[in-house]
Amino acid sequence: MRIRNFEDVIAWQKGEELYIGLSKELKYERDLSFKDQIMRACLSITNNIAEGFDRSSDKELRQFLVIARGSCAEVRSMLHIALAANKIHQNEYKQFTGISIEISKLLTGFIGKLATSDKRRETKRD
Repeated sequence: MRIRNFEDVIAWQKGEELYIGLSKELKYERDLSFKDQIMRACLSITNNIAEGFDRSSDKELRQFLVIARGSCAEVRSMLHIALAANKIHQNEYKQFTGISIEISKLLTGFIGKLATSDKRRETKRD
């Protein structure tokens, strides 16, 4: 399948799924600074994929995908804290952590593919 826009990127789709799921799960969370931070990190995943996709080069796209992957790690860190602080249950922790790990793996693969295509282009120029 050819990726025509950022909405076609599976990692973006999974990021949207993660955001929607967490927003429902934390709907009544009273610690608004915690809720705001984890939701902003989720949005950073999808927004960095989208922004990178609209950049003019694969190098820039790769940079934004790396940032998205970092945001994914931030979400996982916060999920650990949410579980320890009894903000979410074990089942939800496993579900959301699983999605974030899947996103990270997808982003890592995408980053690797872009790096490989850049190396091929450089080799052709030489």
